[in-house]
Amino acid sequence: VMGCVVNGPGEAREADIGIAGGKGEGLIFKKGKILRKVPEDKLLEELKKEIDLL
Repeated sequence: VMGCVVNGPGEAREADIGIAGGKGEGLIFKKGKILRKVPEDKLLEELKKEIDLL
């Protein structure tokens, strides 16, 4: 788990599963590729779903 205001998307791309949050929404990454854009209030729920699929 890491966090970086400047390079969140770059770091998320290096992870098996990653998220990069923005204003009101975030991106979920898997194996370096963007899976989808998710509203902020659904980020944790959607991240957990992807982790369970690993």
